[in-house]
Amino acid sequence: MRVAIAGAGAVGRSIAAELLENGHEVLLVDKNPTSISVERVPQAEWLLADACEITSLDEAALQRCNVVIAATGDDKVNLVVSLLAKTEYGVPRVVARVNNPKNEWLFNESWGVDVAVSTPRLMSALVEEAVSVGDLVRLLRFSQGDANLVELTLPEEAALVGTRVGDVEWPTDTSLVTIIRGNRVLTPSKDDALEAGDELLFVAAPHREEQLEDLLSVQDAASGE
Repeated sequence: MRVAIAGAGAVGRSIAAELLENGHEVLLVDKNPTSISVERVPQAEWLLADACEITSLDEAALQRCNVVIAATGDDKVNLVVSLLAKTEYGVPRVVARVNNPKNEWLFNESWGVDVAVSTPRLMSALVEEAVSVGDLVRLLRFSQGDANLVELTLPEEAALVGTRVGDVEWPTDTSLVTIIRGNRVLTPSKDDALEAGDELLFVAAPHREEQLEDLLSVQDAASGE
């Protein structure tokens, strides 16, 4: 897979290093000469250019990329890069970094963004995830398709403890994608029984999140519903 990353700062370089380790082809683009540190990620391609300019993106051969990541520290730049990648070059997957949470509402399909990653929101979500049991925590927003990646740790008193995944009437527009149980990561099958303390990861439509939380909550057990 070929991936272009706009922004060769610490964030961009870290993403590049991980993608290269996983066997992908990576191009780092930055207009700041001081950010071009080839020795830090020597396996990557490097391009000194302004990722907001069509001529630069032509040189980067963006049309050959499977994914573009807008990872600069400037939200305006990330939006422009995302829009150009999607509309001018038809890149299938565009991921954008949100620096200021106040700008998060802009990072949607209108600007060519498939997945928006807000570092402040993600950090706060991870804190919530670490201390919350029984509360739904939103980890990531997928702009394309209007869905979120959400997590809930199943309380001991929840009605669904011991229930098989295949026997649960999950809300529409939700999908259980992973069960984290201790040190294990499980791909759910219909015969897997839910256990107290399971971390459940769902992809869910925003308007279904409250319904999903109610289904998995302690209150549901108390009411006998």
